[in-house]
Amino acid sequence: MIYLLNIAKQIRFSIFTLILLVASPLAAEQIGSVSTKFKILGANDKIVIEAFDDPEIAGATCYLSRAKTGGISGTVGVAEDTADASIACRQIGPIELPENVKNGQKDGKEVFKKSTSLLFKTLQVVRFYDPKRNVLIYLTYSDRIIEGSPKNSISTIPIMAWH
Repeated sequence: MIYLLNIAKQIRFSIFTLILLVASPLAAEQIGSVSTKFKILGANDKIVIEAFDDPEIAGATCYLSRAKTGGISGTVGVAEDTADASIACRQIGPIELPENVKNGQKDGKEVFKKSTSLLFKTLQVVRFYDPKRNVLIYLTYSDRIIEGSPKNSISTIPIMAWH
């Protein structure tokens, strides 16, 4: 009887997790990928390139490359991706900063987040503003509930007049 109760709990937890994964919108557009390691079963390990626009700053776009684990566990979505990622952000149009970005109230604001494991690990991009140099700074890093990673990457967008 206890065995059946444990199975029921596991099924409820799995359904809840699946609903969360399906319900969360993806904020990035996949641009391309390259295989880095051949897997006999399931998808190969890859480096994926994605693009996303800063949701609060029109004219700012970031390109993110990140590791994606393949194999059977990667194919079914239970693999944990490594914390390896790189970011390059560019001004692609005129930029007018909102007042709350200019005055530093939005420093450290999350502008992108992607789950990199079934539970508890995410890859994030946060934004800062350097008013002295008139530059947006984007930082990408990976975290998890118990232990994050010091691996990180930054990119800057010097805000220029747009012609």
